Amino acid sequence: MPGRIPLDTNIVIALFAGEKPVRERLAECPEVFLPSTVLGELYYGVLKSSQAGANFARIEELAAAVTILPCDATTARLYGEIKASLRLKGRPIPENDIWIAAVAQQYGLSLATRDEHFNHVAGLAAEAW
Repeated sequence: MPGRIPLDTNIVIALFAGEKPVRERLAECPEVFLPSTVLGELYYGVLKSSQAGANFARIEELAAAVTILPCDATTARLYGEIKASLRLKGRPIPENDIWIAAVAQQYGLSLATRDEHFNHVAGLAAEAW
């Protein structure tokens, strides 16, 4: 179904920054997901923040409003396949992004991101937001 989309961490950060184009795109999506890895990256960012309390509340609110996509054995298999493929191509990407790509592939979803390196993941649909 078009419009069902998982968000990469950079898209959530843009949303929290109030970027109008991101808010407008999200308003068009009937269903929004967060890979559990993205949620972990957001919590990590909160712990580094000078406004941890307010930022923590924003993450909690977002997490309650979307579906969290967990990692499981299927995700792990896809992670291994993606990482091996990227290694053979000589195109490594950050570890967490491999997990995010694996979750998006597992659920057959196009990932909303600003990271071009996702274009090197075979079979991953990604949308530049």
